[in-house]
Formats: sequence, C-alpha cells, structure tokens
Amino acid sequence: MAAAAAPAAAHGQASDGAQLAQRIALTNSDNGRSVTASLGDDNEVRLTGYRENGLTWVWNTPTSSDSAVLRRSAGGTTPSGDASAAFHTEHDGTATITAQRRCRPDPGHICPSVVTPWKVTVEVK
Repeated sequence: MAAAAAPAAAHGQASDGAQLAQRIALTNSDNGRSVTASLGDDNEVRLTGYRENGLTWVWNTPTSSDSAVLRRSAGGTTPSGDASAAFHTEHDGTATITAQRRCRPDPGHICPSVVTPWKVTVEVK
C-alpha cells in the first residue's frame, strides 16, 4: 500500500556541535508504531487512500493530541483519498498523531460501517 517508513536514525551533528534537525516520514504501514524525535525535527505523514468495487477509502487530515509538543504546520486531503500533514517538534513530551480512514461510495454502492484508525506515538526528547 505505502512505502516503508524512514524514521530518523541517529541524529546528526553539525561541525559546530549543534544538533541537526531530522525529517521523520510516516506512512500507512507505521500504524501503531512509536518513534523518538528531537526538538526541531519535522514529522511528515503521508497516508494513501484506495479504490475498489465502487468504494473509495479516504483518510481525514492527521491531527496531534498535543500541539504544544507536535505543532501541525501543514495538512490536507486529496479527492483520491490521500491525506498528508507535517508536524514540527516544539517541546519535550509525548504526543499521538491520529487519522481515520472511512468509506466514500460511488453512486449505487453502499459502504460498510467501518472506520479504520491510524495512530503513531511520538516521544520528543
């Protein structure tokens, strides 16, 4: 469905010893994961919707449980059901990024009453 996540490994350091910000990429397959981030890191979420049998499975825009820890700096959805968001780490703490996938039927089709949650926990140190 989506590419594997590419979370930041060890955080790099600039030649002057300052910590370099990392970009943590999260996708459909990261559901249920926990990741560790540093102050100043960016967390990019890209969720992919899909179509089958006259139904489109669409994501809502991902949100943060604590905007003081993870501030959403961008976000949106596409007509094809994809959703994306960018979160900037603001303070130490733990926040959860969540989204839900729902069905949108074509005319003449009926959706099952299913909502699929997606969640990643981000610990900022």
